[in-house]
Amino acid sequence: MHGEPPARIRAATLWSVLATGVLSMLLLGDGLALNLLIVAIPAAVGAYFAAQAAGRRPRPWTLAWAVGGLALLLVPALRDAGWPSFLAVVSAVALGSLALHGSRTWPGVFLGPFGVLASLLTGLSWGWRGLRDRTGGSRGNLGSVVRAVAVTAVLLLVFGALFASADAAFADVLGDLMPDASVADGPWRLLLLALGVVGALAAAHTAAAPLQWDRIEVAPGRPRGRVEWALPLIVLNVLFVAFNAVQLAVLFGGYDSVLKKTGLTYSAYARQGFWQLLIATLLTLLVIVFALRWAPRRAPGDRGLVRGVLGTLCVLTLVVVASAVRRMDMYVEAYGLTRLRLSVVAVELWLGLVIVLIMAAGVWGARWLPRVVAASAAAGVLAFGLLSPDGLIAEQNVQRYEDTGKFDLVYARDLSADAVPALDRLKEPLRSCALQDIAKDLRDDEGPWYATSWGEAHARRVLDDRPLTDDWETCNKVRQDLMYR
Repeated sequence: MHGEPPARIRAATLWSVLATGVLSMLLLGDGLALNLLIVAIPAAVGAYFAAQAAGRRPRPWTLAWAVGGLALLLVPALRDAGWPSFLAVVSAVALGSLALHGSRTWPGVFLGPFGVLASLLTGLSWGWRGLRDRTGGSRGNLGSVVRAVAVTAVLLLVFGALFASADAAFADVLGDLMPDASVADGPWRLLLLALGVVGALAAAHTAAAPLQWDRIEVAPGRPRGRVEWALPLIVLNVLFVAFNAVQLAVLFGGYDSVLKKTGLTYSAYARQGFWQLLIATLLTLLVIVFALRWAPRRAPGDRGLVRGVLGTLCVLTLVVVASAVRRMDMYVEAYGLTRLRLSVVAVELWLGLVIVLIMAAGVWGARWLPRVVAASAAAGVLAFGLLSPDGLIAEQNVQRYEDTGKFDLVYARDLSADAVPALDRLKEPLRSCALQDIAKDLRDDEGPWYATSWGEAHARRVLDDRPLTDDWETCNKVRQDLMYR
């Protein structure tokens, strides 16, 4: 599993690591937005130089993982909401690990991030050895570099201060470009510097000497007899057929007769079904995995039976996915859209895509399946973030209010600045009541350009064009009126 030890670190890699550390120290202390992407770029460049020195050449999938990881970091730069940004950052780290390792198998896809963690200490010692070797053990060489950096910093500080004091416009430009720093946050800045250097060295070390996760061999399962594995799945298919037949009957026969027989309300019927169908989809994927492990596939007859039984199960599961999405749509019509409801629908749709990919693998082979499933997950997270979930939630709930007069004011207040353009469509005093908390957060959390998302900046422009008007007492009355509708 361990690869060859890495060669001596290149000067280009060291400079990239230093740039990552310095940018981390200067930019990451005020929040996460475009600065995260700015910091990631020199780290990626350092990893590229390290891989090139080790004789590794970028392949199409490696470039796809790298570009995808950097693209995911656009989500914090564009969206104010923290939850899609968190998913995007985690997914970017996962894609970065795939780019560094070049994994192709399921163990490589799942275990890749642990390889980067394993390089935290080894990467630091590797970088120190390379720095010491390149200075030749001589303090003179290292001292000349330190003196050059110190003189440059002094010149920039002195002349920058003089020019700033000489021209107020230049001072404003300089203040917008440079991060605010004080003696009090010095330890925090130094910690960010260290984290940036250690992280960049770990990525470069992994690129130079990745762990060979693809060499892990998973022992195949013992093939079972046809009756032993096929009979339970055939019975399960019959159960799926019966359930899907009822769903189609309800769809074409209307919900009124079903609700009358069950005694459930429209929303209760929808809520009761979605979660069970989501769990059923997940369990079906597990059933398919174990069936593929145990089903015999050496003889042509066995392969045909596997494709027929599992293919039928996959098709029937797609109908279950569609039914689950329809149930949630009914629930949203009754109670509105929330972050949880939007998230689980997105997961259900992605599970449906995974089932389609499994069906395709049954026809064209499964060698490509691990990487395509990982790519589909990353693409889903990227699309989820770029579509602005909080904006979609606000837009749907505003439309629901215009159609029905129902609106969850308390929930709307907890949304991020991404929801401001949609909530701005509301009429007064509801508009000001919905935007009060968001506007306060924007006033309190105003930061530099590199730590401000596009969603925050756009929300400030909207609120500046139409200032809020109503007070707390008016909003309390509005909230009470909405509760009784």
